[in-house]
Amino acid sequence: MVKYRLWGIRVGLYATIAGVLALAAIILWVLALSWRPTDRFAFQGLDVSAANGEIDWFAVKRGGADFAYVRATAADQRDPRFEANWAAVAETGMRRGASHAYSLCRLAADQANAFNTIVARDDGALPTALELDFSDDCTARPTAPIVLDELRRFITMVESHTGKPLLIKVSKRFDAAYGVTLTIPRPVWAMQDFFPPDYPARRWRMWQASDMRRIDGVDGPVHWDVVAP
Repeated sequence: MVKYRLWGIRVGLYATIAGVLALAAIILWVLALSWRPTDRFAFQGLDVSAANGEIDWFAVKRGGADFAYVRATAADQRDPRFEANWAAVAETGMRRGASHAYSLCRLAADQANAFNTIVARDDGALPTALELDFSDDCTARPTAPIVLDELRRFITMVESHTGKPLLIKVSKRFDAAYGVTLTIPRPVWAMQDFFPPDYPARRWRMWQASDMRRIDGVDGPVHWDVVAP
């Protein structure tokens, strides 16, 4: 009888501990969804694509965004919501920049021509952002010299069109594979949830601090970004 009683107490204790841990996990998850870096980072904003759906940009601005990057092209294709997002961000008075999601499965010249055709030169816009990461729809993995030469070609063409140096948004795994931040001297936009990234070869200028933040005006998680102080 004593053995069964002790067993019951132990089961009850384990259940209580499990409940406490589950509650703690829920609390941490809720906090993660609303987390943003401290006010030491004076300029904070987000980057979006058609995957984020229709956005209420005035609500986004009220939520604390100072700027927005809007995807214009991916590979050699137009982002379906670029024009709508581009115009709507301007209406709010927020700073705006255009981005391109690079593909290892398309020639750099074709991608640059697509971007330059779709995004008109705007001297008041933020520098163009070049997004570099691996994607499920492209399994090509060219050698580093080929990739770096192609990236330089894209950069030259787009910078000639926009009139300003672009910003390289590169994931840790892409940078490890191709050494982009070591070999291409452009401002770096690094990505790592919650903790400042340390993988780029040079100091980052922007940081994607969360890919799960929830804010009013957007249905679902967004990429939340900050500018280095």
